[in-house]
Amino acid sequence: MNQTQSDPTVQPVPASVVEAVDAADVTLSNPKWAVVALGANLGNRLETLQGAVDALGDTPGLRVKAVSPVYETEPWGVDPASQPSYLNAVVAIKTTLPPSSLLERGHAVEEAFHRVREERWGARTLDVDIIAYADVVSADPVLTLPHPRAHQRAFVLAPWNDIDAEAQLPGLGPVAALLAGLDRTGITLRPDLELHLPE
Repeated sequence: MNQTQSDPTVQPVPASVVEAVDAADVTLSNPKWAVVALGANLGNRLETLQGAVDALGDTPGLRVKAVSPVYETEPWGVDPASQPSYLNAVVAIKTTLPPSSLLERGHAVEEAFHRVREERWGARTLDVDIIAYADVVSADPVLTLPHPRAHQRAFVLAPWNDIDAEAQLPGLGPVAALLAGLDRTGITLRPDLELHLPE
């Protein structure tokens, strides 16, 4: 048989496919840490937060590694009497998803819980915010990293500090030090409420 004759059924693999597989392989062997904040102030708030933790855990390329205690928080940016209080928590994840895909997944989880974006700081069934992704510092308006107001929010920093006392907010320093400089009025630890890692 002539060795030089090519098998017509074998097509060369397109370079773009090889590149994509190589990139995926690198990413799979190199997951990144990320921190995601969850908040809910409509409906069954605890059930919604647990549902969000579970939905994140069901995401291919993502593992929920830690879930914070639950805090109850007065609404941010509005008259506290104008809407119900929030339950807030933070999850630490390891993921092979890039930040943009993680953002899309966060929005999909919000939509699954009927999140409606009608007004800024309006009441919502669920809020999923990426607080930090590895050491990335980015001013991209679609996804600013770290979250542009995280350093001002005790309801983000307190639960984050609970699961990682050594945590750093990229570009801004230790979470514990940032938290120490904030007024914690209006945020209360709820030891009677508990979230679990996805099963």
